[in-house]
Amino acid sequence: MFTYDKPDNLVEMFELSLARHAERPLFGTPDQNGTYTWASYKDIGKRIDNLRAALAQQGVTAGDAVGIIANNRTEWAVAAFATFGLGARFVPMYEKELPKIWKHIIKDSSLKVLFVANNSIYKAITEIRAEVPELLHLFVIDGDGETSMKYLEQQGEKSPVTAITPQPTDTAVLIYTSGTTGDPKGVLLSHGNFTSNVIAGGKLFPEFSHEDRSLSILPWAHSYGQTAELYNFIYFGGSMGFIREVSTIVQDMKNVAPTFLIAVPRVFNKIYDGIWSKMKETGGLALKIFTMGLESAASLRNCATQGKPPLLAQVKYAIADGIVFKKIRQGFGGHLSGALTASAMMNQEVAQFFVDIGIPVFDAYGLSETSPAVTMNCRNANKPGSVGRPLDKVRVVIDREFMEDDEKGAGEIVVYGPNVMQGYHNKPEATKAVMTDDGGFRTGDLGYIDEDGFLFITGRIKEQYKLENGKYVFPASIEEEIQLSPWVENVFVYGEGRSHNICIIAPDFKKLSAWAAEKGLEAASSTELVALPETEAMIRESITAQLKGKFGGYEIPRQFILVEEPFSVDNGMLTHTMKLKRRKVLDRYKENVDLAYGL
Repeated sequence: MFTYDKPDNLVEMFELSLARHAERPLFGTPDQNGTYTWASYKDIGKRIDNLRAALAQQGVTAGDAVGIIANNRTEWAVAAFATFGLGARFVPMYEKELPKIWKHIIKDSSLKVLFVANNSIYKAITEIRAEVPELLHLFVIDGDGETSMKYLEQQGEKSPVTAITPQPTDTAVLIYTSGTTGDPKGVLLSHGNFTSNVIAGGKLFPEFSHEDRSLSILPWAHSYGQTAELYNFIYFGGSMGFIREVSTIVQDMKNVAPTFLIAVPRVFNKIYDGIWSKMKETGGLALKIFTMGLESAASLRNCATQGKPPLLAQVKYAIADGIVFKKIRQGFGGHLSGALTASAMMNQEVAQFFVDIGIPVFDAYGLSETSPAVTMNCRNANKPGSVGRPLDKVRVVIDREFMEDDEKGAGEIVVYGPNVMQGYHNKPEATKAVMTDDGGFRTGDLGYIDEDGFLFITGRIKEQYKLENGKYVFPASIEEEIQLSPWVENVFVYGEGRSHNICIIAPDFKKLSAWAAEKGLEAASSTELVALPETEAMIRESITAQLKGKFGGYEIPRQFILVEEPFSVDNGMLTHTMKLKRRKVLDRYKENVDLAYGL
């Protein structure tokens, strides 16, 4: 049994923050123009009380399942904490999901009550209602009348119900992994799983306070956004502003003025590419000062271990920081002091860039099954290239049983701690397959721990493959490097059992079209553009040069397939945390792949 720090459940965690920060802002909701209206902890607490009573009137009791299909919004959190206060479990789902996945989750979780964002989703669920008899009550958030969440809260206000205090081992959330292969599995996460993760993370960032604010980008339907943002910011009395759309992030960032971001590498890769494109487009003195600042930062780093840095480098950096870097930071709202990223490793070049401009990005590592954080870098212990040291009360073991010859001591990462899930819902065999006899969780990820205790990820067991020559390839690391190319929107590397690797690329058509026009190439559409032999040759030569010296010759793709359709959540080729669904991509482009290999 684990000893949990207090608070050891999400109900008490919220109530403590409510008592301390009642009048402070909690959630900011934008209108169409990006003007934010903020609701206080007291406002949200009242809505939670009302909805909790209403759910009790609907017959919800301890152990029941209450679900939601909605993006991040105030009502998401209200429904979650109202559910927790009855000892029931919360089941979040994505708005952008196939109805068959909704149906699977509703049936598998035995959902009793479901909240949906709008009338469109309400209609879709109504159409499958006969196939999910477990679902007794359906309510719409953006609606009116007796089927609306607003009406439900009004009814609950008339008959208050006191919140129960869950045990740390009680299930809080049944979260279904989007998964890169197969049907989603329900991960049972307890109150103690979440609170232990939040408290342990807080020990690494003691500077966090009620003054901190996030711009909510990542979905709370995934454990990363849910723990690192929603519960974490509530824990220390912070606030969160919701984005309108992905396309409005830049303006929303300025309006919300976040102090810390919870994001994934893809977000920073895009920002990095955007900043460089803007600087090159601007040119002139601004570009010279920008590059001078980055060069000075590199010089200062190199001299840091050799005594006092040279005065000239300090002056050059100060000039660049005051003229250019400061303006970049103002583009983030002017208060951003750092960010946490997970889901995949940050490219070290990109990570160092953000450190140099004054916005350090800290890599962390985790999985849905570990609530999610396992290891984390922080201001006082940050080793580039690593994903940090294990959190408080978390132990990481490297199982080298099948990799005895690995020179770095890499093996499968096994996690022990109060953050490890209770198991997979309705899947005892699947649970048994990933849990060790002594309570460890087999992650399926490969890594090693260095002499300072930092964890390094080297690949994923299921994603690695052997080429025909018997050499192992870890495609994700190659893809992460290729993703930094300005010509690339999405990338997929494949070569299992083949003589060489190939690469499928969905290009950035805006940049590619500008290049084609500059070269005098005629292409009336994106279809014609990717079909031009000059396009394929340019991208192949550019990426091959980019990979040389960083990867072995056998790892560098020899053939490139350019496709018109970007990988996305909507077409099923990306998960909601922007991970590749490899099987889906391979199935989609099987004919292209077979043709490339001469099959």
